[in-house]
Amino acid sequence: MKNILSLSAPIGEHEITIETGRLAGLAGGAVTARMGDTIVFASATMSAQPRAGIDFFPLSVDFEERLYAVGRIPGGFFRREGRPHEKMILISRLIDRPLRPLFPKDMRNDVQMILSTHSVDQEHNLDVMGIVAASAALTISDIPFQGPVAGVRVGYIDDQFVINPLISQMSSSKLDLRLAATSEALIMVEAGASQVSEELIIEAMKEGHRAMQPVIELQNELRAKIGKPKQEYPSITVNERIVEIVGNRVREPLAKMVEEHQTRDGRNEAVQSLRDEVLAEYADTETQGTTKESFNEADIRKVISSELKSAIRKRILDEGVRPDGRGYSDIRALNADTGLSPRAHGTGLFERGQTQVLTFATLGTARDEQKLDNLYPEDSKRYMHHYNFPPYSTGETWPLRGTKRREVGHGALAETALLPVLPSESDFPYTIRLVSEVMSSNGSTSMASVCGSTLALLDAGVHIEAPVGGIAMGLVTDGERHAVLTDIQGLEDHLGDMDFKVAGTRAGITALQMDIKIKGIPFNILSKALEQALDARLQILDVIDGCIAEPNPLSPYAPRLLSIKINPEKIGAVIGKGGSTIRSLQEDYDVVIDVQDDGTVVIAGVDGAKAEQASEAIGKLTEDVVLGEIYTGKVVRTTDFGCFVEVLPGTDGMVHISQLADYHVERVSDIVKLGDEIMVMVTAIDPAGKIRLSRQAVLESWTLEEAQSRDRVRSGGRNNRRDRGGRDRSGRGGRDRGGRDRGGRDRRDRRR
Repeated sequence: MKNILSLSAPIGEHEITIETGRLAGLAGGAVTARMGDTIVFASATMSAQPRAGIDFFPLSVDFEERLYAVGRIPGGFFRREGRPHEKMILISRLIDRPLRPLFPKDMRNDVQMILSTHSVDQEHNLDVMGIVAASAALTISDIPFQGPVAGVRVGYIDDQFVINPLISQMSSSKLDLRLAATSEALIMVEAGASQVSEELIIEAMKEGHRAMQPVIELQNELRAKIGKPKQEYPSITVNERIVEIVGNRVREPLAKMVEEHQTRDGRNEAVQSLRDEVLAEYADTETQGTTKESFNEADIRKVISSELKSAIRKRILDEGVRPDGRGYSDIRALNADTGLSPRAHGTGLFERGQTQVLTFATLGTARDEQKLDNLYPEDSKRYMHHYNFPPYSTGETWPLRGTKRREVGHGALAETALLPVLPSESDFPYTIRLVSEVMSSNGSTSMASVCGSTLALLDAGVHIEAPVGGIAMGLVTDGERHAVLTDIQGLEDHLGDMDFKVAGTRAGITALQMDIKIKGIPFNILSKALEQALDARLQILDVIDGCIAEPNPLSPYAPRLLSIKINPEKIGAVIGKGGSTIRSLQEDYDVVIDVQDDGTVVIAGVDGAKAEQASEAIGKLTEDVVLGEIYTGKVVRTTDFGCFVEVLPGTDGMVHISQLADYHVERVSDIVKLGDEIMVMVTAIDPAGKIRLSRQAVLESWTLEEAQSRDRVRSGGRNNRRDRGGRDRSGRGGRDRGGRDRGGRDRRDRRR
């Protein structure tokens, strides 16, 4: 018999249910988490032995997308899921970040988290559910894990905080804040926002932390009822004798180097020189004498790195001085430039110290939108931000093997930061792609990408609502004292306790991302970090404004887009049979035409005049005939009783023989033949769409009312055209059968 256990807890206005014991019994821990009809499965398994030759904890988190969860068969030739979509990569990273700090630092056993979707209702978000499911699987497993944690999303809708809002509600939310925390403190933050204040962000964090407490308690209850005993693991630590001897040897020289060398290259050279000396003294070698102790080279390197970290952290906390000599809130030298590529639609170069990012902006048509085939409701993206981190940016070499998860994450963060300030599609119907190339890296390239992208957008002529700047904040704490650092460089990121990225405009925050290496950050430190980040952001925005204050004109190489709206029922007239009409328009005017289901037609062409001409041609194709209007049309068919005239492309009406001239007409061919162009007035449009036209109304300058009145007389009986006074019903004198009026003049002479 299976021992199935299912427990539920409230989270905001919803309920989450965690079940274990039904599936994956051989995994270290396995659960399903359910909200509504969305079910996320999570498994956690640890290797029996540590991985040899590594100096980091090998945790892997993979969120596997399964389209059967929404009742869909994948596209593509193979009809199965392939490489994870960007959104799944981002969810995997979001789950990894709050879990990683809660494992023992000295553990080297592989821990593998695999999550997948069993059911998706496209209303409950997968990311925060994934955090809860992963934490629950670890909590009940035999894996050493110092959790549990919970994840929650906080929205801000109609000036109210909403916990775990539905996907359909998020379009009206000013905030998309995702949190993970233990019962005591926050451990991960990620957010996109519509220029909200720092105070609102802090309140949202507190609200979210309160809301997740029942879910943390639920996991503790699961552990108490069904949790496995935690495994013992071999601790990977350096022998205390090595720590003592090598530590004493390098401690004082390293402290002196940290004080004397403020540049990265100078400090690295000095440390490398000391490292070589110590290795020569203490490393195991065949020629080493027996009178001095010798140690493993890898252990010596670890001790030197640990002592360097301690020396830098101690100086920061004791003296308030950072490795490059800056104070806590000082920013490195800033520089901004635009227009570096004559053919790219826009470019922006942003530099902060040794960090240098060059962003390229490209404007495209609706055809260039990214098509999405995933578990979420949206099916396309018109704005994309891609981030590349090549090896030369750090002066290193490594094989290029495609986009890494870190690059996907950094690009997504910059995309989130800029999305709130982009013009709407109706105001700016371009597809926008930004590519940030990291030219040089010494800390916070993702935030430099935000700044470079603002420059590139303005250079490309995109009328953004406001410039966006970004800064990375750090933290050094010994448990009692703390220092919040503005604009952290690479070394401070490596040896510090927090990486807190903040992007926004002068009006407010647009994106946040926080990762930590400790077990939680109190709210007072977060408030301090946001306060310092605002000061730094304003300085950066001053530099951006000084470089380019207003959007440039569009590049001559960017497509010119015109957007018009047509009746959706007229789409067929634009497409034509087998696409013949739209192909002809594109060839004639050298444009690209995109027709959307709602009747929006976007015309793109480098030559603006030709795009205007194409717009006029489409307008004629889709124009509705207006009662009382006069049109010049072509005769497309003749009959004994009249002719048919095409007044608009694909739309024709009938001119009765009695309405062809301002005198009696014996034969239609006496007046018109196929291909003739004549001017006609629209006198009637019946409910079925049939159109009646009159040439006589134009010849005699009748009003619509006169034309309709005379048409009714004609319809009432063609053989009773004269009243008893010998006059026809138009009030004019009668005509003889030869077409002459009573003055004897042949009225055919008045033919126009």
